[in-house]
Amino acid sequence: MQHPVVSTPLTEAELALAERELGVSFPAAYRAYLKEAEHPRWVYPPFRDERGWVWGADGPAPAELLRLPFPHPDSYVDATADLDGREPLPEDFADERAFGEAWQAWDREYEVFQDAKTVGSVVLQDNGCGFSTRLAITGPLAGTVWWDGRATCDLIVPLSPDHPGGGHPATFDDWLRHGSWDLLPAGWGQGGSGVQAVGTG
Repeated sequence: MQHPVVSTPLTEAELALAERELGVSFPAAYRAYLKEAEHPRWVYPPFRDERGWVWGADGPAPAELLRLPFPHPDSYVDATADLDGREPLPEDFADERAFGEAWQAWDREYEVFQDAKTVGSVVLQDNGCGFSTRLAITGPLAGTVWWDGRATCDLIVPLSPDHPGGGHPATFDDWLRHGSWDLLPAGWGQGGSGVQAVGTG
């Protein structure tokens, strides 16, 4: 199913329904933007289909996950290293079947862990090549905007107007003024990742 980007304003009733069914309150600036008649940057609005509430191609946003606070990436650095260090290797198993079963169990754990990195957030933009711009909806970081670069480097990084000064995450209003590309850390898309963002308004 084709999911819309904001082209017409959402009504107060539509926003209130989404917030009520999801059990969250959208950040004020994002909420106000969805109600505006003119949209200089395209964003995915909350869209309800047979699966529930959806933002873009990210699939349904389960209410129980969206209500959880969006975690700062620094909070799971050690857990990431631990999980990476436990990836099964063929040489540790007597046969292929045992290795395959162990690796599949690890991969399921990995997928759950990846989902946990984006709880409390929704997709603002699909930037192509597996990248996306995300808005934190809940927790202490609510209203801040993040770059999901896991397609190439397994990192979610803050979009920020001041990376040299500490890289405090951009607010939704910051993002509206600059767009995703201008708020990325210096050198992103060069060297290791080798991919530049596409479609960041």
